Parts: sequence; C-alpha cells; structure tokens
Amino acid sequence: MLDKLVNGLESLLFRQRGWVVFLFVLMTAFLGYQASQLRMDAAFVKNIPLNHSYMQTYLKHQKQFGGANSIMVAVEDTSGNIFNPNFFDTLKQVHDQLFFIPGVERSQVKSLYSPSTRFTEVVEDGFAGGPVIPADFSTTPQGLAVVRSNIEKARIVGRLIAEDYSAAMLTAQLMDFDPQTGKPLDTLVFAQQLEQQLRGQYENEQIKIHIIGFAKMAGDIADGAKGVVLFFLIAILVTAVMVYLFSKSVKLTVLPLVCSLVAVIWQLGLLTVIGFGLDPMSILIPFLVFAIGVSHGVQMINSVRRRVAEGESTKAAAGLAFRSLLIPGGIALLSDTVGFMTLFAIDIGIIRELAISASLGVAVIILTNLVLLPLLISYIEVKPDQTKPHPGIDKLWLRLSHFATLKYAIWVIALTLLLYGFGLQQASKMQIGDLQGGAPALHFDSRYNQDTFYITDHFSITTDVMTVIVEAYPEACTYHEALMQIDEFEWRVANTPGVESTASLASIAKQVNAGFNEGNPKWQILPRTTASLVQAVGQIPTSSGLLNGDCSVMPVYLFLKDHKAQTIEVVVEKVKALAAKMDNDKLSFKLASGPVGVMAATNEAVFDAQLPMMLYVYGAVFVLCLISFRSIRATVAVILPLYVVSTLAQALMTWLDIGLAVSTLPVIALGVGIGVDYGIYILSTMALKLRSGMPVQQAYHQALIERGSAVIFTGLTLAIGVSTWFFSALKFQMDMGILLTFMFLVNMLGAIIILPAIGAFFWRKLKQ
Repeated sequence: MLDKLVNGLESLLFRQRGWVVFLFVLMTAFLGYQASQLRMDAAFVKNIPLNHSYMQTYLKHQKQFGGANSIMVAVEDTSGNIFNPNFFDTLKQVHDQLFFIPGVERSQVKSLYSPSTRFTEVVEDGFAGGPVIPADFSTTPQGLAVVRSNIEKARIVGRLIAEDYSAAMLTAQLMDFDPQTGKPLDTLVFAQQLEQQLRGQYENEQIKIHIIGFAKMAGDIADGAKGVVLFFLIAILVTAVMVYLFSKSVKLTVLPLVCSLVAVIWQLGLLTVIGFGLDPMSILIPFLVFAIGVSHGVQMINSVRRRVAEGESTKAAAGLAFRSLLIPGGIALLSDTVGFMTLFAIDIGIIRELAISASLGVAVIILTNLVLLPLLISYIEVKPDQTKPHPGIDKLWLRLSHFATLKYAIWVIALTLLLYGFGLQQASKMQIGDLQGGAPALHFDSRYNQDTFYITDHFSITTDVMTVIVEAYPEACTYHEALMQIDEFEWRVANTPGVESTASLASIAKQVNAGFNEGNPKWQILPRTTASLVQAVGQIPTSSGLLNGDCSVMPVYLFLKDHKAQTIEVVVEKVKALAAKMDNDKLSFKLASGPVGVMAATNEAVFDAQLPMMLYVYGAVFVLCLISFRSIRATVAVILPLYVVSTLAQALMTWLDIGLAVSTLPVIALGVGIGVDYGIYILSTMALKLRSGMPVQQAYHQALIERGSAVIFTGLTLAIGVSTWFFSALKFQMDMGILLTFMFLVNMLGAIIILPAIGAFFWRKLKQ
C-alpha cells in the first residue's frame, strides 16, 4: 500500500516536474521576501516560565516592587576617589540621560541624585534628614564634604556608593513596553541606547561606565550572534568542499547546497508569517537546518550516483532515488521534527520558539531535499565516471561488516556497556543551572562579565538578588508578632551559605527605633507596642520597596554572592524549609521575585521538563521507527545507540562544567533528533535484506555499500561545520558546538559500530 502511494507520487511529480519546480520558485520568492522582514526579538518575558509558582508571585507584585528586568550602571572614577567636581557633574548627566531613555520606569530610577535617596540622623530634638544631595548642592570642596557626610549617614555605602568610594551606582527597572510607541519594549534597541547614550557619551580616561542587567546582556549576546553569519558562510564553504570531494561534480555539489539554503529561507520566512522574530539564543537553528538538509541531500546524491553506475539514466536514477529515500528520509525528518516539538514540554517562551523554529526548518527539508532535489537532479547529466567509488572503500566496508558478527559484537557490546556505566555515573552529577559567575552565555573576558565582576567586587549588592514576598494582612507592620516573624525569617536566611546580605522592613525598622532612642544600639530592636512600631515604620516610605501602601506585603531581599546553580539551590531549599515551618493563616513567605528568583524558577522548570522531554523524544522516535520498520527489534537497534550517546553527552557536560540550562537543554533533543537519521538510513537497507533471509553480516555489508559513504560523510561534515563554533564570541554557542560535534560524530559511530553489533544478537538465528 505504502509502496503504491510512493510510486504514484513519484510518477505524478516527475511527469509535472517543470510545474512543480516553478511552484517551488514562487514559494521561495514569497518566503524570501517574508524572511527579509524578520527581526531580532529578545523580550525578557520569553526567558521566564510564566506558569511557575515563583513567577506567579513575581507577576502579582511586579508593579508595586519592580521586577527582575532591571539594570545597574556603575560610574567609576579611575582615580579611585569620586569626590571631585568632574565626577559629580558626570554622574548627574548619566542620571538624567538614563531617566529619559524610553522604556525606563522613571519612578524606579535610583542614584545619589534621586529625591528618594535620603539620610536620617539623630539630633537633640529627635530626627533630622533630607536628600543626600541637597537642592543647593555645588561641586565645591564644602559641597562635596556635605555630600560625603550625608552618604555615611544614609548608610548607602556598598549599595549606591562603592565600598572604596571609587564609584557610584544607578539602578533602574524597565517597563514591558515602550511608552512612546505603546509596543513591547525592544530589548536590543534599548541595549544599543545604553551603549551609545551612556558609555559612548560619558566614558573617557577618567570615567568608566559599567552596565549590567538582562537588557544589556541580551544586547551583547545579539552583537556576538552577528558572528553567526560568518560561521554560516564558513560552514557553507567547508560543506561545499566536502560535498565536491564526495560527488566529484560541481553540479551535484551546488544542488544540495541550494536546496538546503532554500529550506533555510522557507524556515525564516515562515517564522515571519506566523508572527515570530528570531531570538539571539535560537539564531543557530538556521545553520542546523542547513546542515540537516545537506546530510539528506548527500543521501539523495549517493542514491542517484549508485543507480547511474548500474546503467540507469539520470532522470530514471533520480526517480528511483526518490522512491527509495522518501520513506526512510521522511521518517528520519519526521523523527527530527517531532523530537524538536517535544521541547514544548518546557514552559519557557524562548525554548518553545526554538522548538517551533527548528520544527519548521526540518519539516520543510522533506519538501526541499526529498522532493525538489531529485527533480532538479533529473535535469542534469551524471556521468558514470563520476560514480566510481574509491579503490579502498570496498575493503573498508568488508572490515566494518565484521561488527555484525557475534565474534566482534560481543566486544562492542561489552565496551558499550562499560562506556554507558561510566557515562551514567558522570551524568548523575550534572547540575541544573549556571555553573559560572557572570553571564554564562558570554565568555569570562567579555565586557559584560568584566562589568559584572567589577560591580560584585566593589559593591555589596548586585543583580544577584532573590526577593521573598511576605504576604500578610492590612497594617500588619504595626503588629509586633508580624514583624518579629519576618525578622526571625530574615535572620535565619541571612546565615545561609551564599547569602551576602539581606534587607527587610523589620531590619530597617529596628535601626529607626534605635534612632528614636539617641542611636543607642541596645534599642536596635522591634518595639512591642503598636504606637512605637507605627513611629518606626512611619519613617520608611513605600518608595523604599520594603512595603506596599497598606503594609500588607513586605518583601525580604536576599543579596547572593553569585547565581551559580549550587548557590541558588541551597538558598531556595532553606527558604522553602523556613516557609513550611513559619507560614500560618496570617503570614506566608512566597518565592520569589528578583533576577535570581527568575533563575530559580527557570532551573526548576528545566529540571521538571528534563525527564518528560527525553521520554517524549524517545517515544516519538520509537513510534516512527516502529511504523517505518514494522519491527520491535529494528526499532530497539536504532534507539539503543542514541540513548548511550545521550548519556555520554550528559557526562561530557559534567566534565566540562556545563550546566543543564535553557541554552543547553535543547542540544540533547537536537542531538537525538539528528542522530537518529544515521541509524534509520543504515537499518532501512538492512531490514530489506534481512527480510529476504540474508545473513546479518552480509545485510550490513550491503547497507554500507549503499549508504555507508553518505552516513560517514554527513557525520564528518556536520561535525566539522559545528566545530567552527569553538571560536565564537558567545560561550553558549561554543558549548553547543562542543556538544553537537560530539553527538554528531559519536552518533555516526554508534550507527556503524554499535547498531550492527546489536543486530548480530537480534538476528543471530539467521545463518552467519
């Protein structure tokens, strides 16, 4: 039935090949125009698991207390002392410039020049205070001395002022939309404005500008991603050389490259049609689409050349190649597509967009490289002298065929089991989340990470903030038992490894209470009477971010030493344990807001999705292989090598200190999806021979003669292409390059070594 359908389709397409090619040209022109309209898109909200309980808390209180999408700008005086006229003039200009950049939440801009930056001191008559920088401030020695005194009274050293007085900090929250256009905030444009309007205008020999935050990181990643175009061109060149060496024909080199580029154009065009942009984290997908297209194109070329060598005309050979490859190639590509779609199990927008992008790209390869390519080949002439194999290739196939005998298969299986055991042990140590300081997507020596390390070294707070939201009842802060519970929670969390400092309404109220009692540290406690509490809390405005309007919500800020996976895990577990013990019907401690709160939610979403995603990937591959081969043994023979390689890839991640994160989790699915192609092509030929009663070794030998060159070639070509990513300006691209190179090569070796060894046991009853 299936064979009749394929034969009928081949007859229809090749009879009307001119019109079919013309339709492909029209569609490519249309989608090419759509692709030209594609824009980079790096919205913050796409990077968070919106349905996670932490993020529900985050979104609920985002408007009142700000969110995780913030930036920090440290203005450094290279002399090491900020108390000079030039520095304060520059700081004022930077503050004003930041204040007016579209997308900045102006009420949330904090610096020395913010009206909300105030000091309080105890005097004979009670309290006195005012703005740290008074209205009549001038950059005279006397004016600078007043400001220095006010800074110390305000206790902002380490927060808005560097601990060594070498820099001052500005912080700002970002809106989700551009107030000028009403459209979602273009993070990449905003990052350019930060670079041009702050660093570009005010950095010089005396002043250095350090900028960190999601928006700036996304901008730097996008700048680094521009280098992907160069790697793409290098990959095309390398692939072209490899295909020419394989095909010995310029025409047979150009055609699969063209069809693969058409697949990329269709993919990018379809993204625009469905209203998507291209995120910097998924900009690598077009290259993978191109590489997968070439790998299937090489299979088509190989099949055509073999039939021409048997005496067929080029057109007849193209038709026969179409018939023989449509089912195994289609199943392989459907396996890829369904495998990528399993990434939808992860509730993070950026990964779901990557899943859509990869799935669209692989799906169109079915049309461009399994339909268009043989039609185009039918128009050219393939000469028999271009089909002669290398003289030593037959000897290689004969030697490799020994892996399909029990004598050699026993050793292969034994070694595979040893590798699997070692890999499983190492993979169990793999951590979820970032394992390096700074932005893990960028190299250690990148400007962004150097800015991060500077701020971390000179200030006691950074963007590594986790906020625990305490939800209570109206006027809860005027009751001693409520604030005491918050104070106890804060004290216990503050003594958790990884927590550098904390801040809450309770701890600040204790300082204010001491101020009302002549600054005596013995009075740095929470008053037991409501009247005294009202007096202490009344000095803390809602603009401080420590309480809301009716004092029913009071955040506790945890400033962590870094955002490494282990640090986040320890702090989250501590907060959960305390919350379980201290929550009651009046107060509840809820995770989490702040940048590290988002990371914690993301890590948990990745952890929760890891096992289901792998089950979905292998489940989809299992079902499709079962449909294709109609054999449990054949299906298992394809999947087992994939599983071993996936385990070894996770072990490699552990060895290289690469955590399982948003940028690396898709690699496992991509590796499985692409790696299955090798086994399907090899076993599709073997299965036909085995059904006819041919011994396993002989069946495998025939499969190598028919498909071996193309399988080994595609594995090497794919690996060489992604290996160029080792030199990328983006660390996450380098990590992906390492992992994909490993998976492409080892999956290929698994298909030509482990698969036949498994086959030797599964079909051992056939005469050897």
